[in-house]
Amino acid sequence: MSSVLGIETISPETRPEIPFPDSMAQLLAGLSYIHLRVRWAVNRARANGLDTNDEFLGLYVTDSEADRMLGAELGDHLWRSTPEGASKNGFEKQWGITVDEARRQWRTRSEVSRQFGVPMRLERVINTFQLNDMEVDSLLIAVAPEFESRYESLYAYLQNDVTKKWPTVDLTLNLLTNSFEEKLALSNLFEESERLLRNRLLIRFGNTAGFRPPFFKHYLRPAATLVQYLLGHATVDRRLSDCTTLEYPSITEVQERLPPEHIARLAEVAANPAPILAIRGAYGAGKKEAAQRIAAARQQPLLILDLAKLLKTDMALEDGLHLALRDGRLADATVYLAHWDAVLDELQSSFNLFNLLLDYPNPVILAGNKNWQPPGRRNRRVLRLDIGAPSYSLRLTIWQRSLDQPLEDGDVFLPQLANQFRFTAGQIEDVIATAHDYAGWQQEPLNVGHLFNASRAHSNQNLSMLAAKIRPHYSWADIVLPADTMAQLKEMVASVRGRPTVYNKWGFGQKLALGKGLNALFAGESGTGKTMAADVMAGELGQDLYKIDLSMLVSKYIGETEKNLNRIFSEAATSNAILFFDEADAVFGKRSEVKDSHDRYANIEISYLLQRMEAYDGVVILATNLRANLDEAFTRRLHFIIEFPFPDAANRERIWKVNLPPQTPVAADVDFQLLAGRFRLAGGNIRNILVAAAFLAAESGETVNISNLLHAARREYQKIGRLLDEDLFTM
Repeated sequence: MSSVLGIETISPETRPEIPFPDSMAQLLAGLSYIHLRVRWAVNRARANGLDTNDEFLGLYVTDSEADRMLGAELGDHLWRSTPEGASKNGFEKQWGITVDEARRQWRTRSEVSRQFGVPMRLERVINTFQLNDMEVDSLLIAVAPEFESRYESLYAYLQNDVTKKWPTVDLTLNLLTNSFEEKLALSNLFEESERLLRNRLLIRFGNTAGFRPPFFKHYLRPAATLVQYLLGHATVDRRLSDCTTLEYPSITEVQERLPPEHIARLAEVAANPAPILAIRGAYGAGKKEAAQRIAAARQQPLLILDLAKLLKTDMALEDGLHLALRDGRLADATVYLAHWDAVLDELQSSFNLFNLLLDYPNPVILAGNKNWQPPGRRNRRVLRLDIGAPSYSLRLTIWQRSLDQPLEDGDVFLPQLANQFRFTAGQIEDVIATAHDYAGWQQEPLNVGHLFNASRAHSNQNLSMLAAKIRPHYSWADIVLPADTMAQLKEMVASVRGRPTVYNKWGFGQKLALGKGLNALFAGESGTGKTMAADVMAGELGQDLYKIDLSMLVSKYIGETEKNLNRIFSEAATSNAILFFDEADAVFGKRSEVKDSHDRYANIEISYLLQRMEAYDGVVILATNLRANLDEAFTRRLHFIIEFPFPDAANRERIWKVNLPPQTPVAADVDFQLLAGRFRLAGGNIRNILVAAAFLAAESGETVNISNLLHAARREYQKIGRLLDEDLFTM
């Protein structure tokens, strides 16, 4: 270094054609240039009468100091720095030459370094945010105290106040300009709408005294994430720490939750310069995986912002987006906005929010579960990807891959799980975690029972608000039916279990656009076993059974019944449950000739229900006491129609015996053959008699005897309105 009038000049060793060895060297060279500006300002301050020996400096103003300020031209007291005996113009010119030369050499070396391929973080900030020379210098002035504490003291010195350790707007402009006019012209540099503050690179704030200071007295500080980035650490703003993460995905580490056709499509999207991709899919469908694949293909980090969590913070949505997108720019990241649905209302009322995304230079992935249309005219296309429920084969692959240990009989039961529970990949992983919890609680190795129980627990429980949930507890041994009826029920179960083979392996699924579910009709008198048969089927398949409450379903108001049906089938699609419509002829009855508007809308309800049944992929069972009342269009769409005949005497005897628990004490005088022959009752009535007789016996402190059973049978006859023949109830 050489010196002219006490000013350092650039020595030959710092030739501009020599590239910087690394990013930090470029940053430090920029700060050295700023150091010259600070030295110049200190020289000016001393020339203007700053007395550093005064211990009360900044606490009072002397008469001579006031006179000197009054006698100077407007702003002249800030820039007049001519030493005694020197020409003002010559002195100012030498300073200007020295500072300008330092900056020129720094920028030249930066350009040479860029051409040599030297990665420079500060240079990337300049290019990413398109900063001009004054904005770059302002940024360096604000950054300097973050790297070296002596600048806190120097800034306090220049501001004549030891408490002012950060540069103010006033000090920054004084360091950047050579005249009062230039200072005023440049003051808009620190408006909120300008690049430095709009992109949250600098933060402008007042003091903490509780009042708003003048604009020029506002302090300037660099964003903490900017400082960390310049030091080589890409981070996210601490104010977003609860809702934002920065990941570095790799293709080899991304879990495959998506079908091959989606993976191929994402590779095409990643090849676009800066796509905006709107992904729609349910929880766990693979939306995040899609974002990870795009980021990994572009060799970029992935910045994940959970918008639902952001809305729960004290920060405004627009401010949060500004901060996240700034950090995304610094990290050169692909941005993934989770729970996009949460901000759709605010998006419609503020075009600026979406414009922030349009201005982002890298891919933006918007993930939600609703269909939406982007507002206004745009300079970028919005690509779309709908991720539906995974196919059976993909579900099976996910089950097999997600289990961290071999499962006994897994080859048999995992296909059943994949077939009967239409889970997304994320839900399957959640189910397995819950199954491990069950196994740990029971101190057992993980088994199929744990997986089925966990699958039922993770199925959508909202359906319970529309229907009564029946937990299966009967088995084939508990139900008494003719052999052919039992065979039909088992064929139904086999049809559900065989869907993967028929629809997937054998290709029938490609021939059927609709009707891949299973619809059955159970017809028979009350108490003949229709509900119990549905219970047995649900238990055999490991699924829950929902009995639809028709009183909640049917409405006298036009259109309400369809809405209720839509809610039931929409919820059932994610509940993995069997739907059981009892007394179905109340809703599924015959369509009538249209004589008035009520007939027309009643027929619309039936037609709508036909469509929903045909589109539903699960199991629907209709139960009716009056098969003849059902519309023929329903019977054409049914896969099974099973008659539940009134039990004959032999079957009634079996029902009496099957429904009596083995631990119940029974007197020797009980003759089930006699009871079956004497009382022509359905299974439901027989079960009621046994329960009532057990209570009578418990009350009298004796075993269940024939007297208890006959008395209970008499009460059952009274309840169902049959004529009483006293000979039936006496021995």
